[in-house]
Amino acid sequence: MKILVLGLGYVGTANAILLAQHNDVTCFDINNDRVDQINKQISPVEDPEASQYLSEKKLNLKAVSKFPNLKDFNFIIIATPTNYSSENNYFDTSSIESCIEEIEKQKFKIPLIIRSTLPVGYTSGIQKKYPSQEIIFIPEFLREGKALYDSLYPSRIVIGSSSDNAKSFANLLLQGTLDKNVKVLHINPTEAETSKLFANAFLALRVAFFNELDTFSLLKNLSTEEIIKAVSLDPRIGDYYNNPSFGFGGYCLPKDTKQLLKNFDQVPQKIMEAIIDSNAMRKDFLGLEIAKKNPKTVGVYKLAMKEGSDNIRESSMQGIMKRIKAKGINVIIYEPLISDKNFFNSKVYTDLNEFKKDSDLILCNRNHTDLDDVKNKVFTRDIFQQN
Repeated sequence: MKILVLGLGYVGTANAILLAQHNDVTCFDINNDRVDQINKQISPVEDPEASQYLSEKKLNLKAVSKFPNLKDFNFIIIATPTNYSSENNYFDTSSIESCIEEIEKQKFKIPLIIRSTLPVGYTSGIQKKYPSQEIIFIPEFLREGKALYDSLYPSRIVIGSSSDNAKSFANLLLQGTLDKNVKVLHINPTEAETSKLFANAFLALRVAFFNELDTFSLLKNLSTEEIIKAVSLDPRIGDYYNNPSFGFGGYCLPKDTKQLLKNFDQVPQKIMEAIIDSNAMRKDFLGLEIAKKNPKTVGVYKLAMKEGSDNIRESSMQGIMKRIKAKGINVIIYEPLISDKNFFNSKVYTDLNEFKKDSDLILCNRNHTDLDDVKNKVFTRDIFQQN
């Protein structure tokens, strides 16, 4: 099969590598650096498995920065970003429409596979707008930094269609996995869209739950660690995804919970709104706790939400920064992902030792051995040393 992947973020890159094991895959991206990296067998995103596969595996994979002729392609995957627009309180799906418009110009009827996260009802609406195209939504359930691993060992494959082309593409995904016993579920596109948003909302709920447990423990002078261990022994709860943090962040959970809440319009709910409010309250609380320590300068050790991620979008650390800066506390940053000397009026350090010396208190969402020599300065809620 000949497959075109539009977008080289972590979703597009993982899909391209997975499928390039057994198919001829071309990637298109407007970012020339990402195109060059793929062609040099370098991963454009932080992902150990992606880096390994690109450098060691035989893949039929190339990338281009000019939109290709579509004549010979069997499938087109759209994996462009759908950021949440705070102005419209809705996902910005313009990148998807731009892709479809570009495809329409060439007048080929090629099945389009959307892997970007969508608002509820989007696929059926866009299908009506472009009736000549078969548009199939397949939600992704990938972690940043582990996207290829999660593609090779998927928890499930949900296909928002039961058409022959949808079944054919599901088989292509299965062909690339290392777990051949994965469950494949064919449902309608609106149910597929809904399942993705509710899955991420539940993960956000779980983060918020254990963060509120940690807040309770801090104020009551109790051991967060011992309480979580006791709670997690219940097999219905489980000992996983239970490590407190500065709040849920990153690309998916904040925007997906907001979008789902918007889709609840005229539907009774309390939990969805509470998830979002709880996350904001967590950052308010930690901002106050940090301010109580009276630091003159607070150092932020990395903005990314977790180790192994190169994404600083919507990171919870930025929310903490805003709150303590509003109290007049000077904030400095150590973040190798930022090339600028300043980030939102905070000085960015490239020298870790200088950063540690100039910080009275160091915020760290997830502990790191880089800070072992200044443990007395570190403020974190990382109880179990896990992402």
